[in-house]
Amino acid sequence: MFKIKEKRYLAENICLMRIDAPRVARSAQPGQFVIVRSDEAGERIPLTIADYDREQGTVTIVTQTIGFSTKKICALNEGDALADFAGPLGNPSEFVKMPAEELKGRRYLFVAGGVGTAPVYPQVKWLHEHGVEVDVIIGAKNESLLIYTDQMREVASNLYIATDDGSAGVKGLVTDVIKDLIDNKGKQYDECVAIGPMIMMKFVALTTKAYSLKTTVSLNALMVDGTGMCGACRVSVGGKTLFTCVDGPEFDAHQVDFDEAMRRQAMFRNEEHAANEKGHKCNCF
Repeated sequence: MFKIKEKRYLAENICLMRIDAPRVARSAQPGQFVIVRSDEAGERIPLTIADYDREQGTVTIVTQTIGFSTKKICALNEGDALADFAGPLGNPSEFVKMPAEELKGRRYLFVAGGVGTAPVYPQVKWLHEHGVEVDVIIGAKNESLLIYTDQMREVASNLYIATDDGSAGVKGLVTDVIKDLIDNKGKQYDECVAIGPMIMMKFVALTTKAYSLKTTVSLNALMVDGTGMCGACRVSVGGKTLFTCVDGPEFDAHQVDFDEAMRRQAMFRNEEHAANEKGHKCNCF
């Protein structure tokens, strides 16, 4: 059992939990994920690691309550325990393996959307600790849905915020900010990393492709089993079929077939709706 050391809500329906998991914390790297189960009968939920503390032996996860199983996880409180917390799984971010001297000469742009801001944080934090300059764009529908802004300011060289309604930062899309940084502010980057809703990542990829800017995306949202056995997270990358959980979760954005990925993401929508309805009827929450 994995004890919940801390629980708090970052925004409506977005829950942060810090989990006592020393073995996972010792091995975790930016970009990797864990498989979580609320109880013995719970569904396996893949969640990208949002932070880790090797000394305290804790791993932080951020969960958005959009389905039956994520609601069960977020219904737990401090002092309760998760039945399973397996990981770290998946491949770490590419920059983790780069030689130090090569890495220090690079400049990164991270684009985070909604709850995708949480897994961006450990990557930016790691790069900051290794002396790499990183600009970050965070996008959300409105100010109330922005998360990790204070933490990101501590590790990013520059933080830019975009909201759909203009309630914080600039009014507009993250792609508008990308264009402004490159076209009007003269920014130059070696790589862009985008994590967020699939539609956001698609349009970030289309935008950066016009600038020939290498772009990496995380397709964690496609995963179900997390071990490559179920095949639900199949994705076409450069015309080849790969599995998000074992070949990723990060891929070359300009090679990903996003339209196929979005169709796959919507495959179990009816089943998820039915599970939600059943959960409400049995007063599980």
